[in-house]
Amino acid sequence: MGSVKDYFSNLGSGIASLIKGMSVTGKEFVTPKITEEYPDNRDNLPVADRFRAVLTLKYDDQGNHKCIACGTCERVCPNGTINLDIKQVETWDGKKKKKLDKYMYDLGSCTFCQLCVSGCPTDALEFSNDFEQAVFTRGKLVKKLNYLPEKEEPKPTPEQIAKMQAEKEAKIAAAKAAAEAKKAAVSDASAADADPLAGIELNDAQKKALDATASDPEKLEKIRAAIIKAAQLKAAKNGATNS
Repeated sequence: MGSVKDYFSNLGSGIASLIKGMSVTGKEFVTPKITEEYPDNRDNLPVADRFRAVLTLKYDDQGNHKCIACGTCERVCPNGTINLDIKQVETWDGKKKKKLDKYMYDLGSCTFCQLCVSGCPTDALEFSNDFEQAVFTRGKLVKKLNYLPEKEEPKPTPEQIAKMQAEKEAKIAAAKAAAEAKKAAVSDASAADADPLAGIELNDAQKKALDATASDPEKLEKIRAAIIKAAQLKAAKNGATNS
């Protein structure tokens, strides 16, 4: 008895499900049909602005892009879609600068996550909504985004050249002055080490005594020793008084 009841219960559920499905299908018979005449209408075909089709490098009206070859997009790409070739160039003022050589992008492996666009510090990248990217070979999906020739570094103006020359001469003069000051300090230190009297302030009597014994080396040395000893005693006395 139970099996017969289950049979009719399942049969009723199946019929209800069939009727529900046929009602959905039946609505399509009376729904207005929309036919896209692609590719005849490709010029005015509505495509969402936020649709991500292919990565592009932004260029302005003068053919300049904002890429500074920092490599952020290459590092954040989860599957190695982006590959940058970077070169070092020398600017007019003698400084080294990184510059973009080739920006290679593989559309076939791109996941359209937009991490490269979001992480770019100069807003140099964007995704176009041109969905017609179908090709017959995978090699054609590898694109060079900097398709315009790279421009040379701008040449300096006469004012910039004059300013750079003045700064260079100022640095040279400062270096020479520092070298001469260091040389003078070393000479003074050497003189003080060679002659102990160099750092002692002599009175008139001591000066006369030194002049009088200049022709007698033995007496001169005794007077020098006495003057040095007197200066040392005076310094020791002053130190004891201060403490």
